[in-house]
Amino acid sequence: MNKLWKAASAATLLLGLFSGTSAYAQNVVGLITKTEGNPFFVKMREGAQAKAEELGLELRTFAGEFDGDNESQIAAIESLIAAGAKGFAIVPSDSSAIVPTIQQARDAGLLVIVLDTPLDPMDAADATFATDNRQAGRLIGQWAAGTLGDEAANAKIAFLDLATNQPTVDYLRDQGFMEGFGIDVKDPNRYGDEDDARICGHEVTGGAEEGCVTAMETLLQRCPDVNVVYAINEPAAAGGYQALQSAGKDDGSVLIVAIDGGCPGVENVKAGIIGATSQQYPLDMASLAMEAIAKFAEDGTKPEVDPALGFFDTGARLVTDKPVDGVESIDTTQATELCWG
Repeated sequence: MNKLWKAASAATLLLGLFSGTSAYAQNVVGLITKTEGNPFFVKMREGAQAKAEELGLELRTFAGEFDGDNESQIAAIESLIAAGAKGFAIVPSDSSAIVPTIQQARDAGLLVIVLDTPLDPMDAADATFATDNRQAGRLIGQWAAGTLGDEAANAKIAFLDLATNQPTVDYLRDQGFMEGFGIDVKDPNRYGDEDDARICGHEVTGGAEEGCVTAMETLLQRCPDVNVVYAINEPAAAGGYQALQSAGKDDGSVLIVAIDGGCPGVENVKAGIIGATSQQYPLDMASLAMEAIAKFAEDGTKPEVDPALGFFDTGARLVTDKPVDGVESIDTTQATELCWG
């Protein structure tokens, strides 16, 4: 019986070799994030790993050394192509520069799903699963304007942005805030050309707390009477608050708004450091992407997206303990149940 079992097993493995699979083969899939340690991307990996295990996929994960590290993401894509992966999800560090390599992967038959930060152009990927970042920005802009009321006309606004190359997530959030606040946006794909006197200026931060301290200090020199701070994310908001604290402006006279909805950010809303944030859901993005790649590997079906938006919207909610009429929101108790990091 033992000899028969061994012979049957060998035959099964041999059949697998000739059919291109084996009894133990798994479809390789990838997840490529901007950086390793950001809690947003940590939660993405958790969602991708859990769903990959559930679906029997072999997940390989990659990350850049820093936000904007396009070369590491290129190398990751090339590695997945060489491994014969079925597809991958990526949060691009450079929305434009990565496009030629994305095309190489698609030409090689891989399904490419972009998460969080759309490519430029967006249709360079097979699909995009993301927060509607412009809408997330609008929510915090509307909240800030509603909180200030008539004084919104005299606001002095400092912008803590992401990077000099202005990836899509950067300008979408920034301009969404401006639209929500009532500022006229000029070029819809680039910030910095506005002529509204309420804007103190834009400074890039790398989305990190340390960079935001320096950026906020620069903006305070230019505009010491600032009373609204827009931050690309919650680490940026925390860094901005540190600089305001050092300048003696942590007395509630400055509204700080941000986007992300991580647990530390929600705690800062609860503590009154951040007035409001827009919460997004990275675990859902990555989990849905793994499901889509598994479906593609099974029968070649590609995911459908919202034709009006051009992508699949994974949702955003305004989080604040000081709601404003006309702007739908959840409080920090609810947001804590949904947060990450």
